[in-house]
Amino acid sequence: MMKKHILYTIIVTLIFSFLAMTKKENKSIYNVTYNKDTVSTVLAMEHSEQEEISQIPFAGNSFVGFKEAVAFKESQGKYSVVNKFGYLGKYQFGKSTLKRFKIYDTNKFLNTPELQEDAFIALCSLNKWILRRDIKRSVGKRMNGVKITESGILAAAHLAGAGNVKKFLRTGGNYAFEDAYGTTIKHYMKKFSGYNTSNIRALKRPVIGEMI
Repeated sequence: MMKKHILYTIIVTLIFSFLAMTKKENKSIYNVTYNKDTVSTVLAMEHSEQEEISQIPFAGNSFVGFKEAVAFKESQGKYSVVNKFGYLGKYQFGKSTLKRFKIYDTNKFLNTPELQEDAFIALCSLNKWILRRDIKRSVGKRMNGVKITESGILAAAHLAGAGNVKKFLRTGGNYAFEDAYGTTIKHYMKKFSGYNTSNIRALKRPVIGEMI
């Protein structure tokens, strides 16, 4: 009986010793030590990411959401921006496009947010008219891996012009275009898909301030 008791004590002791060692090993696996510089770097990265996210406008999938998303991509939503190629304002208009809407004073354009907003709506309205048949034929289809939506088409037309978007749609998405920064029609089609642009009227000769 005494021998059995001693054997039992030895077995129990071994089991508890094994469990204690396992616990210590597991603890060491997750005991990661950060030095002061590492912690500072991680915190700075987290702050930077949060700051960047907080700058991105969010207005759902409405037309307001659409135009603000395009604006953020074009200029980070800044009305006074002129890029190195001479494109102007929040939506980065070219001078030739502005002349189409009888806007000749670029300084006034840059300093008048309402005019910039109206010009963007006018361009969407014109592009919707130029691409009206392509919109009807193409929306809902998949081309070159991208689902075609009206908002994607209008955004791509803002980037590349309605004529290049026609070529993209009529070649099943195989027409290659990229702007001076390397941005493609396909990228804009995908990035700006799914917004509600139904309130934009398709007009052959849109007049500033009378599009919606």
